[in-house]
Amino acid sequence: MTSLAERFAAQAEALVGTPFRLGGRDPATGLDCIGIAACALGRAGGKVHSPAGYALRNIDIDRFLETAAKSGLHPAGGEPRRGDVLLVRTGPAQHHLLVALGTDRFVHAHAGLRRAVVQSGVEGWPVCKHWRLAENQG
Repeated sequence: MTSLAERFAAQAEALVGTPFRLGGRDPATGLDCIGIAACALGRAGGKVHSPAGYALRNIDIDRFLETAAKSGLHPAGGEPRRGDVLLVRTGPAQHHLLVALGTDRFVHAHAGLRRAVVQSGVEGWPVCKHWRLAENQG
């Protein structure tokens, strides 16, 4: 059986091309970065807890971070692995989730392009958090 992390990454990659919608949780109507992670995790058989009540820019995100642990994500370090999740800062008070497809490829919801895309690298985006799925989940 494939690992949850592998299934999660594959499901995130399958969402490439999905329309962007802030707060979106349904691929038919659009997803944001959290929506991509939540949808992919649910489709992979993981437990999903996603935050609500956030905006495109948020000065304080601490209250949203507890949902990562509730979804089976644990702090990680080193190079990203397939199925890891990175929280990056793309601008002032603007935080963004990416799902790793490997050490240097990521799926994320691109607001400017209005769709989910695969991107190489995170240059210029400081990594605030790095999570990995628990091995025993799923």
